[in-house]
Amino acid sequence: MATLLYRLGKAAYRRWPLFLAAWVLAFVAVGGVAATMSKPMTDAFSIPGIPSEEAADLQSELFPGSVDAFDQATVNVVVAAPEGSTLDDPEYADRVDALVEDLAALPQMPDGSDPTNPLPADPVEAAAAQTEQIVAAQTASGATHEQAEANAQALSPLAEGGRVGLITFDFDVESFADLEPSTVEALHDTLDEHRTSDFTVEANGSGVTGMTELDGKAELIGIAVALVILVLTFGSLVAAGGPVVTAMVGVGLGITGITAMTAFTDIGSTTPMLATMIGLAVGIDYALFILARYRTELHHTDDREEAVGIAVGTAGSAVVFAGLTVLIALAALSVVRIPFLTTMGLAAAATVFIAVLVALTLLPAGLGILKSKAFGGRVRHYAPKREADGHIVNNGVRWARLVGRAPIAVVLLVVVVLGSLAIPLKDLHLAFPTDSTASSDTTQRKASDVIAEAFGPGRDARMLVVVDAREIDDPEERGAAFGAVAQWAASQEGVENAQVVMSNAVTDKDGNVTEPATGAQVMITPETGADDTATEDLLADLRDSEAATEAETGTTIGVTGLTAITVDVSERLADALPIYLLVVVGLAFILLTLVFRSLLVPLTATLGFVLSVLATLGATVAVFQEGAFGIMEGQPIVSFMPIFLIGLVFGLAMDYQVFLVTRMREAHVHGMSTRDAVVDGFRNSARVVAAAAVIMISVFAAFMLIDEPIIKSMGFALAVAVLFDAFVVRMALIPALMYLLGEKAWWIPRWLDKLMPNVDVEGEQLDRPHLRPGQRSLADEENLEPIDDVDEWEARPETAGEDAPARA
Repeated sequence: MATLLYRLGKAAYRRWPLFLAAWVLAFVAVGGVAATMSKPMTDAFSIPGIPSEEAADLQSELFPGSVDAFDQATVNVVVAAPEGSTLDDPEYADRVDALVEDLAALPQMPDGSDPTNPLPADPVEAAAAQTEQIVAAQTASGATHEQAEANAQALSPLAEGGRVGLITFDFDVESFADLEPSTVEALHDTLDEHRTSDFTVEANGSGVTGMTELDGKAELIGIAVALVILVLTFGSLVAAGGPVVTAMVGVGLGITGITAMTAFTDIGSTTPMLATMIGLAVGIDYALFILARYRTELHHTDDREEAVGIAVGTAGSAVVFAGLTVLIALAALSVVRIPFLTTMGLAAAATVFIAVLVALTLLPAGLGILKSKAFGGRVRHYAPKREADGHIVNNGVRWARLVGRAPIAVVLLVVVVLGSLAIPLKDLHLAFPTDSTASSDTTQRKASDVIAEAFGPGRDARMLVVVDAREIDDPEERGAAFGAVAQWAASQEGVENAQVVMSNAVTDKDGNVTEPATGAQVMITPETGADDTATEDLLADLRDSEAATEAETGTTIGVTGLTAITVDVSERLADALPIYLLVVVGLAFILLTLVFRSLLVPLTATLGFVLSVLATLGATVAVFQEGAFGIMEGQPIVSFMPIFLIGLVFGLAMDYQVFLVTRMREAHVHGMSTRDAVVDGFRNSARVVAAAAVIMISVFAAFMLIDEPIIKSMGFALAVAVLFDAFVVRMALIPALMYLLGEKAWWIPRWLDKLMPNVDVEGEQLDRPHLRPGQRSLADEENLEPIDDVDEWEARPETAGEDAPARA
């Protein structure tokens, strides 16, 4: 591995025009597909095989032309007169008519159709007439008068008392992802125009929000912080810009590729954001590690091509295996067979793969272009202290020795602190975000609050029971079966109303039935909202008694609707989590065993990950679900966040494990004791790992500025996860455990050691002629002339320039 990457690095440095041309060609090819063949992104969180999707398929079969609940671009405009007034007052009736007229003129509205205005000349009288009509029809069908009135009110767009009304319509699009931003903006402008202090006009529904788009602010903030940290790390403006430029190239190609892939498969709207988050972070980090190693190699030679080869062969090997752990964690999302999660994982994995390739090829090519200017624009010089034997004493060394004084206390402290932070996890509530959980200053939340108060919280959480009666021959028995299913649904605890709202009977122009109904739809209005656990319990109760009802009525039934689908998706995600963890941890454990040639080092790495991810989830629950610190109003955690977080955090955690512990192993294989190797690993890697972690934290935290609950919670969780894992687990718990294990940390059965291939992450097989004989080991490298900062060395007249002799 090291030898192959060594040759690749030298080739990229020497033949940089070819490598640069290859990357430009890749951009042109992928960009051409994206520009000519790409399609709009979607937000269909459906999962084939879940009960609600099967019911939706049955609905499409019985009722051709029905639209998937996730695809509808629905808008519910709620209007309310002030207390003491009603909407049939002339002043407010006129306002409603004007509002309806303006809504009908919105872009992407169906041709020649207006929203259903629940308020004609006399809305109260019209609502009463509608109620009388429904009551008459249902009592004629055998319903009691009281039940018929309740059914009429459940369907009425006018709340009792006549003060609050609903105007509901769908935009004329195949999916709400097809809504133009200008359409959503026009809708909000219309609401603002008609809203006054004494007349409430708010709206919720999928057609109100539209697609969340990246505005670039989060990325720019993350990049700005990364530049500051890189300047402090390298003391050079040019060197600081290198990792940022290469990371942006990788992310740019990755996002372009995701756009191009929409021509061949459905891609979720949040996929580019998540790919940007992870791609930008790892792209900067991977380039940082190779560039830092390149600077170290320049201590020993002025042959820059050789230094690049050694840097790519050693640090590049660690980058490859670190990238592989991230790829495993992300690509393994496909094993749970959840389409939208699979695309998110594969897209992010592809972006990480590109970041690895960029670090291994484009960065060395860039160094070939810059040559002696790679560390130009110096802003400071680094002059660390040294011990009597010439070894550097930096903050990494000081910290490692501090941990070594009381490793047991450090282990206990880390376990107690992270364990305490994980306590809120016991109250974790997974669900999909709804309008009722949106920020209180949004029109969606205001509309949901008004609807819940006037119509009941279940008005926005309706479920649909699809009834298939094709196995029943007698049309009259079919009608009785439809009524029996409605009665069964209404008898469930937590149901406010259940009634047959549609059948597939065919009638002629005079209203005579020509083809009796073979299917019907029963609408269920729960007593509780979509994000309430009681609604989830109601769905479970319906499913538990579904088989008995089918046997009793001779029908086939299924529960669907937006609420049912989101609950099913959440449950499937929870069920898939153990399988996912088993695959990811198992494959990563094998990979780390190959890298470290040890069983206990991968084991401690995995246990440390468990601690950090539990603490992260606990902190996320406290902040986003329970509303701690006022950062967010309390709302359920989005269902796919834990599984995606675990994948990303595991990959990133292993990144730091590989970069930090490989330097420990490099020192150990060259003769150092485990204790000295831990200190030496921190001497050479702690500064760079800390800089990389802070960069990742900054990049992820910047995404909290996006006004989208999913992205905001993911940004917070990832930033906290990196904080916990990098600084608490990798830099405190892991060295403490290494001290306690001693030489046993590197134990591996002989038979297993013989079976495993030698991947040579440490670059033991590399020929390094620029070092003096007897100084090929890491332990001896620090005994060279005591100059740690390459800028200081380059400034010397006898070593400046491309043709200067080698130091050694």
